[in-house]
Amino acid sequence: MTSQAADAPETAVASRRSKLTPEREQEFFDAVLDQIRECGYEAVTMEGVAASTRCSKSTLYRQWKTKPQFVAAALRSDRCVRFAGVDTGSLAGDLRAVARAAAEWSGRDTKLLQALGHAVMQDKELAQALREALVEPEIRALQEIVRRGVERGEVPAGHPALEFLPAQLLGVLRVRPILEGRYADEEYLARFVEAAVLPALGLT
Repeated sequence: MTSQAADAPETAVASRRSKLTPEREQEFFDAVLDQIRECGYEAVTMEGVAASTRCSKSTLYRQWKTKPQFVAAALRSDRCVRFAGVDTGSLAGDLRAVARAAAEWSGRDTKLLQALGHAVMQDKELAQALREALVEPEIRALQEIVRRGVERGEVPAGHPALEFLPAQLLGVLRVRPILEGRYADEEYLARFVEAAVLPALGLT
């Protein structure tokens, strides 16, 4: 078989995939993530997403062979660093600004994390996509905020509480709905930062 003949199936697949516009692809991604938030991961099907977006299920299966692959792609498309650009000139001010930023997406992202909780423990690709979309970018942004605070001399680089800063700020978003049945809003997160985060770092 010639190289040209061997490449033909791959060329055909690429041609079929290229028929989706970025806008249409994003419509699929938005639909599956919205359905996961509302119904839970297990209840969402490729067929259901196809019906809600008025396409054939074969279109989705041609692009993404399995539901986990589809959801992983959707998560990666939804990547947005919520804490990016936070820079008030002080570490305490930055952490207060982080609390306000977190409040804006608390319900939306927390609901998604809750809905995917069991599934990400079963599928490594899905777990990695979730980390890449919702966890790692925020951790890197927090690390940058801390780096600036250390350089300004506001907190020592070896302060033991710095290690737990991401767990504090991201963990409280996940746990409040479990403890109190409510998402962590701006007022709650502001009080949390003032009462727990800043004192732990020796800041006011």
